[in-house]
Order: sequence, then C-alpha cells, then structure tokens
Amino acid sequence: AHLTNGRVLESMAPQGGVPEGIANNAGAEQPKEFGRAYTCIQTEEELKKWCKKLEEAPVFSFDTETTALDVFTAELVGISLATEAGAACYIPLGHKGDLFEEPKQLSKKYVIEALKPFFADQNKQKIAHNVKYDWHILKKEGLTISNHQDTMLMSFALHGGLHNHGLDTLCKLYLGVEPIPFKEVCGTGKAQITFDKADLNKATEYAAEDADLTLQLYQLFWPKLQKEKGPKYIYEQVENPLIPIVAVMEERGVCVDQQELVALSANFEERLKVCEKEVFALAGEEFNINSPKQLGEILFEKLGLKGGKRTKTGYSTNEAALTKLADAGHQIAEKVLAYRSLSKLRSTYTEALQEDIHPDGRVHTSYHQAGASTGRFSSSDPNLQNIPIRSEDGRKIRHAFVAAKNHMLVSADYSQIELRLLAHMAQIPNLIEAFCKGADIHAHTASKMFNCLPAEVTPDQRSAAKVINFGIVYGMGPFALAKNLGIDNKTAKDYIENYLNRYEGIRTFIDGTIAFAKENGYVQTYFGRRIHTPNINDKNRAFAAGAERAAINAPLQGSNADIIKLVMQKLEAYFTTGPGQHLGVKMLMQVHDELIFEIPEKTLEEACAKIKELMEGAIKLDVPLTVGLGYGRTWEEAH
Repeated sequence: AHLTNGRVLESMAPQGGVPEGIANNAGAEQPKEFGRAYTCIQTEEELKKWCKKLEEAPVFSFDTETTALDVFTAELVGISLATEAGAACYIPLGHKGDLFEEPKQLSKKYVIEALKPFFADQNKQKIAHNVKYDWHILKKEGLTISNHQDTMLMSFALHGGLHNHGLDTLCKLYLGVEPIPFKEVCGTGKAQITFDKADLNKATEYAAEDADLTLQLYQLFWPKLQKEKGPKYIYEQVENPLIPIVAVMEERGVCVDQQELVALSANFEERLKVCEKEVFALAGEEFNINSPKQLGEILFEKLGLKGGKRTKTGYSTNEAALTKLADAGHQIAEKVLAYRSLSKLRSTYTEALQEDIHPDGRVHTSYHQAGASTGRFSSSDPNLQNIPIRSEDGRKIRHAFVAAKNHMLVSADYSQIELRLLAHMAQIPNLIEAFCKGADIHAHTASKMFNCLPAEVTPDQRSAAKVINFGIVYGMGPFALAKNLGIDNKTAKDYIENYLNRYEGIRTFIDGTIAFAKENGYVQTYFGRRIHTPNINDKNRAFAAGAERAAINAPLQGSNADIIKLVMQKLEAYFTTGPGQHLGVKMLMQVHDELIFEIPEKTLEEACAKIKELMEGAIKLDVPLTVGLGYGRTWEEAH
C-alpha cells in the first residue's frame, strides 16, 4: 500500500470498470501543456516567497506525506502546495537522513505557524484529494482546514459508478497524466521504506506532483459541478460538509471489550474442534477441511454425493454448492458450513478486532464516503458494515461493543426506508395509504396478493410478501424469488405479476428507470445524485441484466444514503454546537440504515426523543419516515 493519502485510501474500493468512452483518455478534456516547476522548501526565505503566493491566491491545493496510512499512528513527514498548474513546492518536515547527514529542513513548528493563517482563511479554497486524511494529520499538528474542497468527492458526485476515485485513476482518465508511482520513491515488498526515509529529490517530485495534479483536477471538475444541478447539490450540500463530521466520528471511536472478544474466541475455538470431529466422523477419515481440493474429493469421490462440479483445481465446494448439498439432506455439508461460519467469525472478528483496539480501549474505524457508487458508506480497519447480525453467533460480536461508564449506546435506524421511498418516488396510492395509516406493510401486501383481509393473512403469506417487498427494490426476478421461498419458478412469476398488478406504479417506475438508464447511462436519486450504469447497454445479456437490477435499486438505496448523510449533519450540528450541547450526545458509528450514539444515562430520554424528531423530520415525503430506537450497555442490547 502507498503510505500516502489520496493515492490509495479511496482507490481501495473500486466502483465498476472504466467505461469505453473514458478508457485511454478518450473524450477527456486535455489540460494545457505545462512545465514542471517543483521546488523543495528548505529555508525561511523560500517559505516566505511561497507564503506570499498563498496570500495572493484565492485557491491553493495541498497534500500531506506521512509515515503510515493509519491516521492515528501516522506522523507528518511533509506538506506540498500548489497555486497554479505546473508549479508546486514540497516542504520536508520529518525526513530522516543516514548516519552521516541529516537532510536540511525547517522546523515543523515554524512551518505550521507560517501556514496557519492561510488554512484558516475562510475566503480561500483549500483543495486536497481525500481531505479527511489530511484533516486528521494536520489537526494533530494544531492546524485547522477551513473552506476545504475535495477532488475525490467532486469526482464521486460527477462520476459515481464509472470508476474508482483514487488520484492515480483520475489523473490518467481526465488529465492524461501517469503520476509517479510510489514504488519509484519508496520501493516495494520487504525493501519498501517509509516516506520519511525517502530521497529528498524523489520525495519532492512525488509530493509536489500530488498537489499540482490535484489542483488541475479541481480546475477541471469545479466548473463542471457548477453546471450540473444534481451533482453540485450532492457535492456542496451532502458530501463536502460531511467530511469533518465523519472525521470526528472516527476520532471518537467506540469502546470494545477485549475480554469479551477473548472469551468469544475461546468459545468458537472449542466449538470448531467439536465441529471438526463431527465432519471427520461423517467422512470416515481426517483431512484438511479448509482445503477445497481435499473436501471435494471426500464429498464427491469417496462419499459419492451427486451434483459435484469440476473446476480447474478440483470440485467446487463454495457456499452455494455446500448449501445445495445441505438442502438435499447431507449432514456433512451442513457441518462444513457451520465450521466455515464459526471459523470466519473467529478469524475476521473475535481475533482481528482485538488487533484494532487502540490504547484508549476504543476501535477507530475509517469511513469511506465514496465507498459505494450509491453513496452508501463503507468502512475499513475494521469493516463495521459486515459484522453479521442474522445469526446468533454473529450478534454476539456486537455484544463486545460497549458504552463508556455511565453511558448507554443508542441505535437509531429508519424502518423500511427504501420501501417508503419507493412508495413516494413511484407514487403508489395503495402503498402510500398503508404507510400513512401505519399498517403492517407486509401483511397489507399479503392481503393484496392473496385476496384476503389483513387479519386473515397467514405467517407464510406474510413472509412471502416481505421477501417480495424487499426483493422488488433490488430487482429480484422469479428465479431468485423461487429459490428464496422454496417454490417453483411459475408460482414465483405469478407472485411477482400479481404484486405489480396490485401496486400500480411500480412497473412504470421500474420500466422508466431502466429506460432512463439506457438513454443517459446513469440513474438519479431523489436529491439528484447520479449513479452511472456503464453495463446497461452491454451486448452480453447477463451483464446488461445485472446492470438493470442495480439500476432499479440505485435511486432508492442512493436516496436512502443521501438522507442518512444529510441527517448526520443536522444531528452533529444540534448536539455539538447547537441547543443540544448540554445533552452530551456523541455520534459514533454509521452502519447501513443505522446510526449509533453514546449518550450519558442522565440525559438519555431527552436525547433519544430529539434524535427521533430530527431523523423523522429530515425530509418531507408523501409517506412518514419512522425511526426505531433502542438502547443498552452494548450494541447488541441497543439493536
């Protein structure tokens, strides 16, 4: 991984392939030719000259170079600046020389004090790529960034779904420039050095180029944003103002009980041993359960189970293959699935999470605003979005997330928000009426589908209606529905047809969304976020069908993501600088439709009431938004 911010942090989450129109810079706007004038600032006189440039410039770009990707352990090595294309500087601050010679550099304190007024000036735009990283690094040095702009999020607002938004990718696509690879400066593999040990000449070229190219991307993207109403709103009102809020959430972190994880890990380990013995007994011999090759030979050759599919390396033993065998009554497949599930929980969560606990006893995840094309957050180190909640063992992981002393964790999540958005955006009278009356929406749907009164709906009918209600917003077809409900394809097809007939407006919404995507290459959320669908007109029907399913859901999931991001701004403003400061509310986590807060016990009731009020009043739709609230000493109790 590059030990620098904008180059990799957001490019770790790619968002689809590069579409034909952009590949190889086809159709991209070409920048003016420029000569590279990159300077290494090592004297007070040189710094004063650059401060004069900053004073005169209404806009400047910057970048930080550090010793690590983790903002909480990374140390500042240097700052690069640019005020015009082709001219940039690098200010080394933490470079280490060899035994014989220390590199000449100004004191960090002196440089930070000199730069402070320019970063604090509200009238100057400060441009960076992935500002959040720099926000953390510079804050530790006592430097605050005001009026920040982020080229990564500009690209995300303009090009969401087309490609990732890492600096290297954007420079190649939109500037026709191949940036200096990190390996040329710091090497690779075991021989890789940290940036503070890099040759100063190479470091200057690399770091100054980052600031220079970031400024050029800004000069390209900013005018485009001003002409595009939807992307402009998303960038200026949704994404950019959220940066410091997300950074503060990351700083706060959440308490994790390490002893709870240790105990869980030991419990899973014991159960894995039992599970392993059961598999061996059913197999009639011991083997490496984690080896797909050995497992395939046991299942399909020794035991002679039907349905084995050969791959280049042996038989397929993925989850789908094992589930099929388990459904057919083969106990060994069921036991292997249980073994894998426990093994994953142990390695990915109860063991790995212990490594993520900081000295303050809290886990500080990293949130990625541009992590998914629909606008949803993703997170890493650790990934909070993937902590399982459907299984009892998965939920136990959440039990290790705890509140600070004399506090409670509060979980607030929107109920059936995407279905409510569908009712509003597709203007479905039956669904709007049901939501406004506060009806059990799944029983209501079942009564429509099966021609009975809501009170007469059976549990099986309600379950089927629930699957269809949620499945329809993901573009679920008859085959997937049949598999989910355990029914034949014809019955599933009839269910969907009946559903679409009963809820007039959904079919029009689906057909209209697909037609719009095919014509424009993107779909839009309620707030104007563009989510590109590059494969929608693909000649390969499987690719096109997948893009169509994604296109159906994207406006709903994207609108949901927009609402969450907007309400996070309202909540943080109310509880940190607004009238709710005295309540001591701290927003800690965002996971899918859920926000998690840490609240003092003494203000719990008042704070919860205000959270519910602000979230439910976030936007005025034809249907009410409802928020479910829970609290407890642990995340599991609160959920």
